[in-house]
Amino acid sequence: MKRELPQIIKLTEYELRILDRDSIPESVGQKIHQNYRKEIEIEFPNFKTRDKWHLKSNGKVGNIPITPEFHIAIRPKVPINNLFGMLDYAYKLKIKFPQGSIQCQFLEQIYETLANILAQKILERCRKGLYRDYLSKTERLAYIRGRVDLRSALQKPWDVKLKCHYHEQTGDIEDNQILAWTLFIIGRSGLCGESVSSTVRKAFHALQGFVTLKPFKSEACIDRTYHRLNQDYQLLHALCRFFLDNTGPSHEKGDREMLPFLIDMPKLYELFVAEWLEANTPKGFFVKPQHLVTHDKNYFDKIDLLLCDIATNKVLYVLDTKYKAPDQVASSDRNQIVAYANALNCHNAILIYPQNLKQPLDIKHGDIQVRSLTFSLDSDLNEAGKTFLTSLLPNTLP
Repeated sequence: MKRELPQIIKLTEYELRILDRDSIPESVGQKIHQNYRKEIEIEFPNFKTRDKWHLKSNGKVGNIPITPEFHIAIRPKVPINNLFGMLDYAYKLKIKFPQGSIQCQFLEQIYETLANILAQKILERCRKGLYRDYLSKTERLAYIRGRVDLRSALQKPWDVKLKCHYHEQTGDIEDNQILAWTLFIIGRSGLCGESVSSTVRKAFHALQGFVTLKPFKSEACIDRTYHRLNQDYQLLHALCRFFLDNTGPSHEKGDREMLPFLIDMPKLYELFVAEWLEANTPKGFFVKPQHLVTHDKNYFDKIDLLLCDIATNKVLYVLDTKYKAPDQVASSDRNQIVAYANALNCHNAILIYPQNLKQPLDIKHGDIQVRSLTFSLDSDLNEAGKTFLTSLLPNTLP
């Protein structure tokens, strides 16, 4: 029997979608509220809503399988090709494509494209041989291997098996386990077509005989050590981080359920701006992302970005990204960036938005200059970055 395609409720990030009462069964509405109320604001039909459903995404884009019959697809406001460019910077993918080889029109195409790249590169690495490392092992053996535990042997002289400590070279290490878990997650997502799904399965089976399947979070992909023998794993783990960051756990039981794929756009914007600035830092400056400021033992803040003087190490600019498009800067955002600047004795506080504000901010707060600037996502990202830098440092850039 041919399986019917699910009904897809289409949303756009931050935009209200109004639907007739009959469009969504109440049981589906309850699942959305129960499992995804942080991602989607939902109001049930009532007198206030004129007996209609109100749904709005809170900065997340992607696909959510609510039930086998109902899925939610949330589209970004950012052009899809620019979204790919943001991911390329944010995850340090540095993938070089022939001109025109990627023409992604939908979010699923980005997911499928990156899944295919990961699977193909894992297969390539398997053909060359997986990276192997020495792991410490302790076993009771009938023969001597490595270092014998003499204390144990003297305590039990009648035991014919000796406690040995040795190192064994194996491919069943974290570097490879991360790859296997990510392929497993992609396989469950249901977001890839048959051709790419087949390649993902092939790569997973290539690892399966050598690598233990263990769950990992995206943090496992960060700050790993690379050298001559495993340098190509840096891109593999960057791709794994993308999938593990943005694929959520299923709220249903059983391995057959599809997994939600959700990109947190405010977080992606923050990562993208930080990585773009690090890659394009003006001469004489250096960028420090995610700077921790401790106010007391129970209270601390993480500042998105600092721009510092390379000669003196002094903080010259405190920068905070705001992935929203209000008419003007909220007083809470202004007060927050001023507090950051005061904590670091910095005289320049910058709020960065993806669109021009109708009422941009440029005021003096004590001895701190507070400004709102734009790093646009609507057109060429590199040109938008240059425009941002010119606004930030008008007297510094050539």
